[in-house]
Amino acid sequence: MMKKSLLTLFLAFMIICSSYSQKRYLEPVFSGVTKNTLIYGYNFHILFVPVTGHSTLQPLVADVYTPNGDTETKRPLVIYFHSGDFLPHPQNQSISGKRSDSTVVEMSRRLSKMGYVVASADHRLGWNPVAPEQDARVNTLINAAYRGVQDANSAIRFFKLNAETFGIDTNKIILWGQGTGGYITLNTGALDKYSEIVTTTSPESKFIGTNGFPMVIEQFNGNISGTTLGKNPQNGDTLNLPGNIGPSNKFQLIVNMGGAMGDISWMDENTPPVISFQTTNDPFAPYKDDVLIVPGPNLPVVQVQGAYVIQQKAKELGLNAAFADHEFIDPLSVYISSINEGNEGLFPMYKANRFDSSPWDYWDRATNANDTTGIKTNPDMSYSKASLYMDSIINYVAPRACLVLDLGCDLTGILSSKTITADNAGLIAMPNPAKDFVTILSDNRTIKGIVIYDAAGRTIKAIPNVNSNKYELQRNNLPAGVYYAQVRFEKENATVKLMFN
Repeated sequence: MMKKSLLTLFLAFMIICSSYSQKRYLEPVFSGVTKNTLIYGYNFHILFVPVTGHSTLQPLVADVYTPNGDTETKRPLVIYFHSGDFLPHPQNQSISGKRSDSTVVEMSRRLSKMGYVVASADHRLGWNPVAPEQDARVNTLINAAYRGVQDANSAIRFFKLNAETFGIDTNKIILWGQGTGGYITLNTGALDKYSEIVTTTSPESKFIGTNGFPMVIEQFNGNISGTTLGKNPQNGDTLNLPGNIGPSNKFQLIVNMGGAMGDISWMDENTPPVISFQTTNDPFAPYKDDVLIVPGPNLPVVQVQGAYVIQQKAKELGLNAAFADHEFIDPLSVYISSINEGNEGLFPMYKANRFDSSPWDYWDRATNANDTTGIKTNPDMSYSKASLYMDSIINYVAPRACLVLDLGCDLTGILSSKTITADNAGLIAMPNPAKDFVTILSDNRTIKGIVIYDAAGRTIKAIPNVNSNKYELQRNNLPAGVYYAQVRFEKENATVKLMFN
C-alpha cells in the first residue's frame, strides 16, 4: 500500500512539473524569429486594367518567419493570408490590406515563436465594389476570390517543392486567413472542382450572370489549382499563369478569422478540418447566412455563409473529428463550448459594438492612412485589446492543431485523459533493466507519444508522433538510474518504470 501511495504521489508530481515546462506548438518556446522575404510565384492581376487596358504580371511575395535557434528539420507550416477586401491599401478604405499589417506581423511572430514556420503571403487584388449593377459586383468579386484560391494553391505547392529549404513537413500545413484571407482559406479548402462554382445551392446559380454565362469559366480563368493557362478570349489577356507544378494542393487545417464561404455546398467530406472565429453581429461578413456587404461603399454583393453555418456543416460532415471527439477541459475551451451550441471549432465573439468586426486588429494611428475609418468601427482599439483576442485565438487553435497535425503535444490539463495502469494498457518495457536501449511496447493500444522523466520528475525527452504499438528508446548519454516513461494513447495514458545499468 505504501509503495502504491508513493507511486501515486510521484506521478502527480511529474504531471505538475510537466505542466510548467514549455510546450512546443502550445506556447512560445523561442525568444526570437527571423523574417525572410521571397517570391513564391508570378501571376497576372487585373487591378490596373481600367488604366492600362490589359492585365499586369506581378510577383507573389511572402514573408517567411522561422524561430531562431530551432534545430527541427520537419516543422509544421502556417500559410497566412491578410485582409483588405481584395483591394490595395489605402484605396480600400480599410486599416488593413498588407503583409505588414500590425496584426498579421504579430500573429506570424507569435506562431513562429511556438515552433511553426509561418509564411505571410500576398494574393492578387482587384475587383469593382462600386459597380452600379450588383451583377457586376458579384462577377468581379467571385473572380477575385477565384484568383485568391489559385494563389493559395500555388503557395502550398511552392513550399512543398522547397520543403527541405524551409525545414517543413509537407503533411502538416495550415491555411490561416484573416478577414478577406479567411475567404481565401475557406474556399481553397472547400473548392475541389470547377462544377461547384456553377451549381451553388445558397442560393442557386448565384455565380451565373444575368446574361446566362458563368462568371468564372475554367478555360478562360485557368483551373482552380492554378496549374493551367487562363486567357481572355476577347483580347488575349493572360488571366492565370501556371506555376509551381508538381505537388498536390492538399493541406490539413483551415483557420478562419472573420471570413465566409462562397457557397456552403462546396464543403464535403474532402474539406479539411476547420476552425472559425467571428463576431456574431459582424455587419460585413454574415455570421450565419446573409448578403455580404463590402466595407466602404456598403453596397450589397452576394449571399454567403459565415462561421456559424460553416461549423454546423463541418459537424454534419464529421470534418473535425480529430479534435471534436475529445473532451477539452481547459477554461477557454469549456467557456467556448458553453456558447457555440455544440459546434466544436466555432469561436463566437459577442460584442456590444456591432460594428467592430475585427477586434483583433490594431494599428499605428499616426501612420495608417485610414485611421479615421478604422476608429469609427473600433473606437477602443489598442494593442492590449487586440492582444487579448490574439491570445484567445491562438490558445484555442493550438491544441486542436496539435491533434489534427499529430504534433505529439503534451495536452495534460487541456484534454480529459484517463490514467490507466500499465497492466491495463498491456504496457511493458524490455529488457528492463537495460544497457543500451529499451523497447516500450503495448500489446493492445497504439502509442501516440512518450515523455521520459528522471527520478526527480524532470522532463528528459519528449517523443511525439510514435503512432505504433512499440518504440525503441536509445539510451545515448543517459546516466545509469531510474526513469519513467509516460505513454500517451488516444484518450488514455499509462506510466512504466525504466532502469538503465
